[in-house]
Amino acid sequence: MASTEPFERLRDTASLRAPGPRKRLLVIVNPYATTVSGHLAQLVVAALSATYDVEAVHTTARNHATELCREAADEGYDLVVAFGGDGTVNEAANGLVGSQTPLTCLPGGSNSVFARMLGIPDDIVDATEHLLAMVDRWAPRAIDVGLVNDRAFLFASGIGLDAAVVSRVDDNPKMKARFRQSYFAWSGATTFARSYLLKAPQLQLRLADGTVTDGATVVVQNGDPYTYFHGKPVRVAQGTALDSGELSGIVLRKTTATVMPSLASRLLVERLDVAKSRAVETFATAEDFSVTSADGRLIPIHVDGDHIGDFERARFGVRPKSLLIVA
Repeated sequence: MASTEPFERLRDTASLRAPGPRKRLLVIVNPYATTVSGHLAQLVVAALSATYDVEAVHTTARNHATELCREAADEGYDLVVAFGGDGTVNEAANGLVGSQTPLTCLPGGSNSVFARMLGIPDDIVDATEHLLAMVDRWAPRAIDVGLVNDRAFLFASGIGLDAAVVSRVDDNPKMKARFRQSYFAWSGATTFARSYLLKAPQLQLRLADGTVTDGATVVVQNGDPYTYFHGKPVRVAQGTALDSGELSGIVLRKTTATVMPSLASRLLVERLDVAKSRAVETFATAEDFSVTSADGRLIPIHVDGDHIGDFERARFGVRPKSLLIVA
């Protein structure tokens, strides 16, 4: 159970700030996120209340955060704070795209990639302090969102092996909470051995200019890095930023026993470039493109590390400067 002392210090410090108009915050709490508990959420909300007018709502079902954010935008909240993992942040973003209500987040997941990308501390006490200090440097900025089958994503989407791994992890929340990133690594190895070593799905990427690339997995990014592993950035498709106006990605042409160990090394060693693997084809585009199953099998898709279902076809695009954030 989290100690109350550091949060009380934050609250006391925040209360000493010069009085002024108080901004309205909606804190969306995912009580099932890896590092979130009811007690912790109460401490965070109490600390934030020293500076902001705070309302906290717990999510109760999938996509509940999206509905809450649409209501928050309609009601004119100054900020929505997604307190959970990247899946919670993604749902919140889908409810705020195109609105004038900014989004920020507090880390509550096993990895919290988007929070790290924004420079928000990984420690919840430090992150709460960061959020309290934002009132003195309030500067909303617009970022791009990627789209896959009309679902927005903030930093990454994948079709194939990585999405299959995400699906496996999502199906075992207790193992995910206990072993975190180590469970992702184990799930990756077992999913590859069972489903991709002998007969990987066949995919076809088709860009707007007519270029066609065949492969077994496609990773699409709206920002860099793709994820973090034990605190270190894992870079897959480099060169894209949250405000670059385009998506970048890779096509993994094959998933053989000789290719995958080399690719894993390139992912985990920062000085090695994934794009230089002979099994990888890179692309970058600001135009819509598609990925289709070439063998009729349904292929899993994830957005920001959250499995959204299995499809025969995925349509990708980018919506520039369509989401306001504060960090």
